[in-house]
Amino acid sequence: MSDPIPTPARSGPSGGTRYHIATWGCQMNLHDSEKLAGALEGLGYERAVDREDADVILLNTCSIREKAEEKVFDELGRLRPLKEARPGLVIGVCGCVAQHAGQAIFDRAPFVDLVVGARAMGSVAGTVSRLFSGDRSTRQFLDIAYRDDSIRFPHDQIARLGPNPAKAFVTIIEGCNHRCTYCIVPVTRGREICRPLEELLVEVRSLADRGVVEVEFLGQTVNAYRDAAGHTLGDLLCRTATTAGIRRMRFTTSHPAQMTSALIEAMARARPILCPYLHLPVQSGSTRVLGAMRRGYNREDYLRVIDSLRERVPGIRLGTDVIVGFPTETDQEFDESLSLLREVRFDTVYAFVYSPRAGTRAAEMAGALLIPTALARLKRLQDQQQAIQEELNATWVGQDVEVLVEGPSKRDPNRSSGRTPESRVVVFPGTVAPGSLIPVRIERATAYSLRGTPSGPALPMLPHAPYNLPSRPTL
Repeated sequence: MSDPIPTPARSGPSGGTRYHIATWGCQMNLHDSEKLAGALEGLGYERAVDREDADVILLNTCSIREKAEEKVFDELGRLRPLKEARPGLVIGVCGCVAQHAGQAIFDRAPFVDLVVGARAMGSVAGTVSRLFSGDRSTRQFLDIAYRDDSIRFPHDQIARLGPNPAKAFVTIIEGCNHRCTYCIVPVTRGREICRPLEELLVEVRSLADRGVVEVEFLGQTVNAYRDAAGHTLGDLLCRTATTAGIRRMRFTTSHPAQMTSALIEAMARARPILCPYLHLPVQSGSTRVLGAMRRGYNREDYLRVIDSLRERVPGIRLGTDVIVGFPTETDQEFDESLSLLREVRFDTVYAFVYSPRAGTRAAEMAGALLIPTALARLKRLQDQQQAIQEELNATWVGQDVEVLVEGPSKRDPNRSSGRTPESRVVVFPGTVAPGSLIPVRIERATAYSLRGTPSGPALPMLPHAPYNLPSRPTL
């Protein structure tokens, strides 16, 4: 779990109750924070930039890594002096760590007021309101029930926190029915539940009416989506592709075993609105290790999916996840992961040393690798992947690309930053409003970003009006 992502500022009337949400984790966690913020703002609370200015502090947490819970307790330790100085301050832990740790959070940090799991977030706003009304009977409120609060949250009450007003997340499925031996998600998020297709289309149309041009469909296993009427992710993609005002759509995160030929065909039909980028976690290049992980596919299956994607969606760029040092992984099996990365040539790889999670089967497996061995393997993989990314990004030099501006560059406020449809980060000089679409000529590339100069003005965001750009490079 990395450093938390602070809640962006929003101005509001002075003197009101103020809240601050710190978020760790993936897009699903970020979107859950948008729902928590919407629920609190529905009570009239205002957003605080700094936690020191807040009356309510919520930690929305991720538990995918072994040390995630300890990092939450470290953060709570830093909050304790604030609570001691201001006993009326409300502190809550929400999300996956709350679901997994439960009562243990109160045992270690008794000054915490509420602990609410990822599927029970609907109780947060009411509990906070009762605390401020003087009802201390809710002190140390614990709710880790598996309900549907997050996925049933009214879309028109979501506080869109992202800095880019032209992009929005849409949760379509929550939970996971897979039982990968290393993964805690089925414990923290429960079994799969899907929203009806027509409800999703209503949300997409409402977002388009508000000026959103890019939507990203979310789910722990997003391509498992199937509503009660039998509609699939492919149906959603094709219907969204015809929605006036939507210029781009994405979906994450997919499971390779459910990347069917029907879905790939739908992806082809949904182009060019569907962005040509897919994150498809492989986790290992070794068939034996994949079996020990209970991933439901082997190396050859995965490569067949990649071949099919590249055949039906020309120019698609790919990302993946890799776990290094899974219990009993041999040198040869690790080399199979390296060779798979060389064969596929991913644009993005998120690689991690295996992290045992209590309550998973892998945590009980014999054959754990020594940490120095696992870290050495991780370094080899990262070095190889950096070289691959440098080569792939170099193919963009001299090309014009369409950039959806996200805001100022993190390193230079005099430059703007955004993403291409292929999810490449582009930095260019000048200050351009977030949400703008602008053509940029790429002049330089690193392993992690592209640099260029605008090759034309920011164009109006008209429905389905693509730029007249040269063909994008293919792999």
